[in-house]
Amino acid sequence: MIYNNLLYLLVVILLLTTNSIPQAPLLSPGEAFFFFLAKAALYFFLVRFTHRNGRVRTSRQYFAAEQKHSILGILFFAVDVYLLDCKFYFGKLPLAGQLPILVDLAGVALFFGYLAVMWLVARASYQRIFAREYRAAAFVLSNLKANLPLVLPWLIISLVFDLLQLLPFPAVKQFTASPWGEPVLLLVIFVGLALAFPALIRRVWNCTPLPAGPLRSHIEKFCREQKFACSDILLWPLFEGQAISAGVMGLSKRLRYLLITPALLQTLTLEELDAVMAHEIGHVKKYHLHLYLLLFLGFGLTVSMIANPIFYLLLSSSQFYSILSFTHSDPEAGIAFWGTLPLFVIMILYFRYVFGFFMRNFERQADLYVFTATGNSEPLIQSLEKIGWLSGNTRDLPSWHHFGIGQRVDYLQKCRKNPGLIKRHDRKVYAALILYLVVLGSAAGFLQSAPMELLKTTSQNKFVEAVLRQKIRQEPKNMIWLRLMGDLQQARGLDYEAKQAYEQALALQPLHPEVLNNLAWLLVMSDEKRVRDPRRALVLARRAVKLKATGYILDTLATSLWANGFQQEALAAEQQAIARDPANGRYYRQQMDMFAARSYDKNFFEEKPSFR
Repeated sequence: MIYNNLLYLLVVILLLTTNSIPQAPLLSPGEAFFFFLAKAALYFFLVRFTHRNGRVRTSRQYFAAEQKHSILGILFFAVDVYLLDCKFYFGKLPLAGQLPILVDLAGVALFFGYLAVMWLVARASYQRIFAREYRAAAFVLSNLKANLPLVLPWLIISLVFDLLQLLPFPAVKQFTASPWGEPVLLLVIFVGLALAFPALIRRVWNCTPLPAGPLRSHIEKFCREQKFACSDILLWPLFEGQAISAGVMGLSKRLRYLLITPALLQTLTLEELDAVMAHEIGHVKKYHLHLYLLLFLGFGLTVSMIANPIFYLLLSSSQFYSILSFTHSDPEAGIAFWGTLPLFVIMILYFRYVFGFFMRNFERQADLYVFTATGNSEPLIQSLEKIGWLSGNTRDLPSWHHFGIGQRVDYLQKCRKNPGLIKRHDRKVYAALILYLVVLGSAAGFLQSAPMELLKTTSQNKFVEAVLRQKIRQEPKNMIWLRLMGDLQQARGLDYEAKQAYEQALALQPLHPEVLNNLAWLLVMSDEKRVRDPRRALVLARRAVKLKATGYILDTLATSLWANGFQQEALAAEQQAIARDPANGRYYRQQMDMFAARSYDKNFFEEKPSFR
């Protein structure tokens, strides 16, 4: 349950962090509020329909319903983000401008609101199936406490970054803005948080030390025999202590805790409890907690490596712009949605198959440690069978992050008969880790050597073109968008398209000097025969000079004169350009040298100067 919710919350965080706050909402506040209430009511009735008349009778049905409704909650939350623009309204919260994390925190709270509705409606089914009694508030609070630690690391890291931006120290801002500054700072915070996180979670979950007595003495003795050290042995009140579970958390001995729920202590014999403790100790002995940290960092590296290539490929895709044109969508909104989609798929695949693969096999390694700790797997088998039965007959329930209880029992029995399977499984895990690191490193090296700058330039040009086309559709009488379109297409070497844009701009404002000048330059310098027209360029350039006799416009006139065979007039125009714009006199004098030495030949020209 917790692992599934981790995946759901990662999706929610991705939806929030990849979508910017819109300048204006798509719907009016009244319309948005109406649709939100209607959608919330629909969610409530869908959850209630699933649980009505005791239709959910088994643990398998309960967890399947919880999974379905959590995914439905994500879909409804996505509607809140993309269609109802909830981030626009969250951006109105006090201090949201200084602390952007408040906007995302409000978004997470909204998603937890959907989960709270699900838990409230599902409470009766849970009580009936698991024979547990809960007050409504206590049931929701228990679920919230169980899931809150899943988002705390992200919230803390985001808050630290926001607070750093508020510090009056330019050096800090320069460091975080540098290409390597943010990743280094993120790594430091992440590792520091990983070390301190157990102490924080201990308080969030209201864990208390296991009271002194024979039971604690027995566990402490077993831990000493296994040369296992921890800061404390804690009672874990998961679902008010009625969940049957155990765990270990903490990378260092001083901040490591062994967690045991009261229900587990009541359920197992001392021999079975030793076997479960051996499983948890096995996680530490096999360095699984450190490896989980590595896998999370690997996910962060994976996203950072592929986010930009995916973004550039999306912006370079003709299909993307066809969709925008067909749906009349805003390009920025299109990027927010379609750019998030591949990251969402990659995240699901990574955690479901890569992270899930290692989790399942780490759990199996921890199970097999019982042979090292006690030499006997039978107590662990018995404890697993008890947990499966008391948890609602979940023995054969499949899981993406654990092997099912039945699968675990079967493998333990196989290893008891054939101990060689234990080392074989260890080799499988280590080989998979090496392969993981090799693939990750190779991908990083490949992407580092890929021509990203070329892809970036191409994608940015296409995106700017899409934005300009949208602006032209929205404001067809505004000449500036057509002029910018002409400038863009000319810079890209699309001279015919540039000419069309300039012609449309001139139709709106026939006496605009910049458009006259840029079109004249294009008609002189173009490589395309259907575009090049020196005679008309001269007419346009003369008109532009009358309106605005700046240096670069006089240079265009000079070039047009020279292209039409008026060499002396061209030299005189360049002299005027030098007088008007002495800062760029060197360029104008180079033009004069060429005019004096050569007849017109467009092949001698270089690219259009940046000051034009």
